[in-house]
Amino acid sequence: MSNLAHPDAGGTGGRSSGAGEETCLLSEWFTAQTVTPLRHLLAAQIAAAGLTGDLAEDLVLAVHELVTNAVLHGGGQGRLDLIRRADLLVCEVSDHGDQPDADLPAHPPATTTAGGRGLWLAHQLTGALTLTRRPDGMTASVTASLIGQPAALPSLPPGPPPVDRFGDGGALPRR
Repeated sequence: MSNLAHPDAGGTGGRSSGAGEETCLLSEWFTAQTVTPLRHLLAAQIAAAGLTGDLAEDLVLAVHELVTNAVLHGGGQGRLDLIRRADLLVCEVSDHGDQPDADLPAHPPATTTAGGRGLWLAHQLTGALTLTRRPDGMTASVTASLIGQPAALPSLPPGPPPVDRFGDGGALPRR
């Protein structure tokens, strides 16, 4: 877990660690009843930080899997911290569960097995999952880079459709 001083429980937004390199964007306790609202809040904070498109959606889904795991296997509740470290977004999900066998899975379970894909999926979506055992539980962290975000494609101004210079409706020639 980071050395970041977290805001009060339930607090959000913009507290810096003092060095200017770390900023807590979101810090929330969660339970099974707050998983969905937390996902929406997380998505908004990730977008506000500048991560968009598929990368943002992948990060939100990965964190949702980690939050769900904390609820199901980590004592029914946990804490989510979204931190900006320079050009990285780091999301830490901590719980108080006793999971001595929790390891980063190399492969998903068999398709005949119900569940068990959360950690594998979080790793596949971000490529940057870290599991840390603590004396009082587990912290799972995922990371996404804000560098190299694709620029939004400019929208074309309204106008006439493209000219069909070949009279074939735009079809490719037959071979």
